[in-house]
Amino acid sequence: MAAALEGLLNKTITVVTNDGRNLVGHLRGYDQTTNLVLDECHERVFSPDSGVEQVVLGLYIVRGDNIAIIGELDQELDAQVDLSMVRAAPLKPVVH
Repeated sequence: MAAALEGLLNKTITVVTNDGRNLVGHLRGYDQTTNLVLDECHERVFSPDSGVEQVVLGLYIVRGDNIAIIGELDQELDAQVDLSMVRAAPLKPVVH
């Protein structure tokens, strides 16, 4: 998977971790074990009762063995979404 990340370098990505966290940030680096370096990173915390809370994390490293999904984020589409109006249950952890 690490080779596929080259096209995402310096782009805004979203990462879903095995424990159900949703991280958004600029991909600044990665290695052969898919460890990621995200800059200007924040976590989106979903709630069924209130809007999405965005927790600022800054420069952040994600271990490759904790990654479930990586994808490029369309910033124009993302800017159109009012996250304060989004209601959703948090993702459950991945069970192996």
